[in-house]
Amino acid sequence: MQVSIENLGKLERKLTVRVPADQYESQVKARLAEVARSVRLKGFRPGKIPPRVIEQRFGPQVRGETISELIRNSFNEAVGKENLRPAMAPEIDTTGQPTDGQIEYTAKFEVLPEIGPIDVGQLEITKVTSSVTDADVDAMIETLRAQRREWVPAARAAQPGDMALFEYAAQGSDTSGSFRHPAEGMDRVGTILGSGSMTTGIEEALLNRVAGDTVTAEVDFPADFREPALAGRRAQVEAKLIRVQESRLPEVDDAFIKAFGIADGGVDKFRADVRANLERELKGMLSARLKNEVVGKLVATHAAIDLPQGMIEREAEMLAQQAQEQARQQGQATPGPEAYRDVARRRVAAGVLVGEIARANNIRLDNRRVAETLASFASTYEEPERVVELYQRDPQLMGGLQSRVMEDQVADWIADHAQVTEQHLSFGEAMRPS
Repeated sequence: MQVSIENLGKLERKLTVRVPADQYESQVKARLAEVARSVRLKGFRPGKIPPRVIEQRFGPQVRGETISELIRNSFNEAVGKENLRPAMAPEIDTTGQPTDGQIEYTAKFEVLPEIGPIDVGQLEITKVTSSVTDADVDAMIETLRAQRREWVPAARAAQPGDMALFEYAAQGSDTSGSFRHPAEGMDRVGTILGSGSMTTGIEEALLNRVAGDTVTAEVDFPADFREPALAGRRAQVEAKLIRVQESRLPEVDDAFIKAFGIADGGVDKFRADVRANLERELKGMLSARLKNEVVGKLVATHAAIDLPQGMIEREAEMLAQQAQEQARQQGQATPGPEAYRDVARRRVAAGVLVGEIARANNIRLDNRRVAETLASFASTYEEPERVVELYQRDPQLMGGLQSRVMEDQVADWIADHAQVTEQHLSFGEAMRPS
């Protein structure tokens, strides 16, 4: 095999590779012979199919597979010989036909940058610590009770926290002219007073009112109001209170506990399970906070490194596709990949730097940590064993999980070698996105 290399830019390379044609032909013959022994064709006895028939039926496919494998293997050998680290799959150009006893192809690709030693000892990292207290367990149990509350009629005036069912109409005028919503009659809606989900103005007007009362209020509707005809407008609202309901929380008894799959152990087992879930969530959030802190500082100190443009473009396209999918579900439009280039560049820089630190310091993927992470993630589902099986069968899912674990390992390694200041936060503070 003959290899020549050409620099097309800071990170762009072009390899020209020549492989002896007889190597290719011998592989084609071997594959065709294997096909002849194993294939079954109507009208021919096994192993007795004429070579011309094998060539006619399977030759193009075999030759295509052989040339692809030959290029893949020789390319990997060539980049290894030249000490190159391709950032992405190469762009291959070849006729695939032997010429002058050789098969020639060119491969254009970008390489990962040569960063050199990365001194993480100078990074100043803030590491958040936290723990789950009894009060946090109590608060979560109250949240679970609230999620299973019942609404019962209240024969009194409406108070904050009550569910109010009412009818309303809004009308006004602005630079676009007069308007009314709905055009005729009244809309019937429900809201929890004090939640702000229906606008504070209407909810405040309904407080201390009883079923059958009619109220009016001048309301400034927010720009994201559910009714586009009223969004961002001021209107005179007339509302009639139809029904008031108050919430009734369930007792933390055996029936309540069994709803969470706990048949034995009572309140103590229930509290232990709640604490375990909170601790798992907290562990994940603290890990995410540390990774964000470490990667952010790492990228900031290496802001000028050259990065493969192909990786940035691919990341920007992926981010744009994800945003478009979410926007499509909400009936909205999003910008194209160009709007995500800055975020994409930071992500690529993070991946390159994390990968270089792992390579330079011989940080290997901890398979036990992968298994623990998968088990923890799967435990949030009703059938965790099926989730584990799904990941084990899907190389793409497992690859993503392994990448996240490796990032966590590198973040932990950096934190062990950087200048770290610990900051203790309460559970609630720690769980808020940073």
